[in-house]
Amino acid sequence: MEEIQHKYVDVRGLKLHVAEIGTGPVVVFLHGFPEIWYSWRHQMVAAAKSGFWAIAPDYRGYGLSEQPAEPEKATFRDLVDDLLAILDSFEIAKVFLVGKDLGARPVYHFALLHPDRVSGVITLGVPFLLTGPEAFPSDQLPKGFYMQILVLASFEQSDSPDGYPDFHEPGRAEKDFGRFDIKTVVKNIYILFSGSDLPAAREDQEIMDLVDPSTPLPPWFTEEDLDIYASLYEKSGFRTPLQVPYRAYDWLIKYVDLSRAWLEDYGVTELKVAAPALLIMGEKDYALKFGNLAEYISGGVVKQYVPNLEVTYLPEGSHFVQEQFPDQVIAPLFSKYKEKALRWKNSKGKRSRREFDSLSLRLIRPAMVLTVLDDSLPGYNDNTSEIGALQIADPANQNKSTELFRTQERDRRKIAEDNFGIG
Repeated sequence: MEEIQHKYVDVRGLKLHVAEIGTGPVVVFLHGFPEIWYSWRHQMVAAAKSGFWAIAPDYRGYGLSEQPAEPEKATFRDLVDDLLAILDSFEIAKVFLVGKDLGARPVYHFALLHPDRVSGVITLGVPFLLTGPEAFPSDQLPKGFYMQILVLASFEQSDSPDGYPDFHEPGRAEKDFGRFDIKTVVKNIYILFSGSDLPAAREDQEIMDLVDPSTPLPPWFTEEDLDIYASLYEKSGFRTPLQVPYRAYDWLIKYVDLSRAWLEDYGVTELKVAAPALLIMGEKDYALKFGNLAEYISGGVVKQYVPNLEVTYLPEGSHFVQEQFPDQVIAPLFSKYKEKALRWKNSKGKRSRREFDSLSLRLIRPAMVLTVLDDSLPGYNDNTSEIGALQIADPANQNKSTELFRTQERDRRKIAEDNFGIG
């Protein structure tokens, strides 16, 4: 069986870890919290067997990716820009995007910003969401709701010039997590987020206090899985993961939605995703009790923004459906796009993936070297590294004009359609 390979890609001044496997049309998996690329291991192997090239990065500051110099300034916009840089570095023109939990936001923002580069969208646990105080009024959230604790009360409330908390001094969340080793913190979060109730603490409680020490791991999450997660969070810590997603939710911090402003800066005037989309929800996902989210989905309001959306519910499914029920998630994940994968596979003859890349996705950019990840790192098979180096695009050239990019994009799509039947 082909093994998952691991590489570092130079992206906007950081080395980001990327896992990949397979050949064919590209599927990019974006993880949630407290996850890493590893949470997609089942789907990646299945994607490769189904005729796809599966790619799963660790976000900046997560897992094996480097930390940004100032984690407290990281935003969801960084995740979107990082995704664009990764695709350009591999010379990938068009992708299927899959996002879990926090990954849904960069997936949908990318689809709004770069619709010509998205073949389809799948999200797990979180639909397309408008954010801001009008979308989730504070009175719909329970007192002691975990997100408010991690965001609003996660730092000591020292004053800042703009009248909001100073988010540069570690406080409540760090002190809470710091009472335990990394493995226990990850275990508690998995147990907590696997439940069907919204996590909310009493005034005399912290987040870690919500889990009884005797509570076992979910049956679908093994001690080996926990060891792998713990080893990687020991490397990265929680500084960036607490910033993105939680402290980057501007609507929880300053009660405004800054994301709409930067989308408008990029020319996005209509919040509507035209690409075919699928939402997979566990019926017992605690997120369904978040404000009016269940009604927002079941009542079809979400389809005002994603008109080509299908919704699938998994009975007994938790917030971690891709790990809990990997086979049930795999089926809807790839059956939707299997025909396109087969068209590519049957038409390519003896063409390799790299040959396909050079034919259909050529970008005129200086080349850099993509380094191979050390296969001795925890959780990796001895055969996971790829010998040699690949030529990738120079991230310094990401600021080409929009019109030039669109011209190149049209040319690449024409070549792809002529050679492989992929639009």
